[in-house]
Amino acid sequence: MYIKRNIGWGLILRFAWKNLIFFTLYATGIFCLYHFLGWTFIDVPFQPLSLIGIAVAFYIGFKNSQSYDRFWEGRKIWGGIVNYSRTWAIQVLSFVRSDESEYDKKMQTQMIHRHIAWINALRVQLRQPKPWALKENRMVEKVFDKHDERNISCNEAYNYVSKREFSDLKKRVNPATHLVKNQALDICRLKEKQVIDGFQEDQLHSVLEEFYNLQGMCERIKNTPFPRQYGYFSKVFTWIFVLLLPFGLLDVFEDDAATGPAKIADWYVFLMIPFSVLISWIFSTMEIIGDNSEDPFEGRINDVPMTALCRTIEIDLRDMLDEEELPDPVLPKDNILY
Repeated sequence: MYIKRNIGWGLILRFAWKNLIFFTLYATGIFCLYHFLGWTFIDVPFQPLSLIGIAVAFYIGFKNSQSYDRFWEGRKIWGGIVNYSRTWAIQVLSFVRSDESEYDKKMQTQMIHRHIAWINALRVQLRQPKPWALKENRMVEKVFDKHDERNISCNEAYNYVSKREFSDLKKRVNPATHLVKNQALDICRLKEKQVIDGFQEDQLHSVLEEFYNLQGMCERIKNTPFPRQYGYFSKVFTWIFVLLLPFGLLDVFEDDAATGPAKIADWYVFLMIPFSVLISWIFSTMEIIGDNSEDPFEGRINDVPMTALCRTIEIDLRDMLDEEELPDPVLPKDNILY
């Protein structure tokens, strides 16, 4: 998630440089055909083109609204994970109490640390790319490679569970699911040892059920691509408008040149190049913004900052355990909070 109030032009150009070069060369080529070769017939009336632009703007607006809904739903889900994580920790600390204080401390630490392993395993699983995931140009991809946020599945659980449990997790298709299962098995053992009663067992299981619900919601977004009929045709319609735009601007500036001073009339049409590039860049950028919000768990610039949220949960839970050496909060990298 990009956190700086103003987006730097260096970052903007990483996304836009190819399009800007293409728009400039394309508009310049059309101007040369019109002005130097005398192809005055290539201009088109701007009125129908303006209608296309309005329709494309509405279509892009709808797509961007739905894309943002996916991002915001993902952020709300992780807000729920933060809240229920604290609930889990306080229930474990208050319920797991017996005459064996050493055993209690061991189980409390084991169950809370395993939960930290779960949130990190879920984060890493959600970061694994899907075939339909957005592919940026090489300059943008280099930023993500430099920040190194695309990890292999399950590696973050190593510091929070036993070696035996970690070895078992590496064999699993969905490690996060098995971590919650192992929590349930520990609850059963605590009930058998009569450390907790039936009501407390139900309370703990209800929180685990909520963790599964939240995980399932994340997986639903992750495993369901944004409907391609919206994503694909938004791009098609935008490029149709962008490619027709210079021809329509020829008509606009041609009319203005005819009424202007004679000595600048011939070159007045030249202004269609910068205006064409500007309008094309605006429309293409609006379309790209929607693309970048479709999948909120990819670890990209505009995605849910799961790494930072996991660290926030870890700090809170380990602080509840009265641990002294707490990790530092995750800091943004080049103004991007992962």
